[in-house]
Amino acid sequence: MEIKETNLMAAYNTADENGKQLLKALFPDMIWIKNTSDNRPVTERIKTFDDACNELGEDHIFVKEWRYMEGDCTIDLAAYLKLRIICAALNEGWEPKFIKNEWRYYPWFCLHTQLELDDMDEDEKQDIIFMSSGDYFADYAGLVCAGSICAPSYADANFGSRLCLKTRELATYCGKQFIGIWADYYLIRK
Repeated sequence: MEIKETNLMAAYNTADENGKQLLKALFPDMIWIKNTSDNRPVTERIKTFDDACNELGEDHIFVKEWRYMEGDCTIDLAAYLKLRIICAALNEGWEPKFIKNEWRYYPWFCLHTQLELDDMDEDEKQDIIFMSSGDYFADYAGLVCAGSICAPSYADANFGSRLCLKTRELATYCGKQFIGIWADYYLIRK
């Protein structure tokens, strides 16, 4: 019988203290178990890309692939590799199954013109994170995170489901906290 590390992580993250002790005894070499004494919510533990790498550990396949490619790939590919790590860390072992009635979320972004921004009232602007588009080819006011929505379920899917998150709140957090990396993924630098 094969036990996937992600399933083991999910079991550990949902176990009570006795279950965690049992998993530690059965899998003493698992680095991620040794580093899970921090009981803060994931959104408090993962504020930077380095935090996400530390959360997964150097032996995680996504981190290994990033280390292999680091410095030797385009900006958009580097952003994608980083976002895989960030989303995996924020999901804490959850992976989509792509089954009926399973919800998956991702950050949703808008590019607004200056005219559109000028027409918004303060309430509309309150939950928007603004980012300068000066480093990118765009005649827009910038990439903004406005919320989240279900991952692709239509024939014209417009987002890679590998970067989906398990909750709407995590998707919104990920979009706002890591907006610069998302911009490098979506936009073209000058």
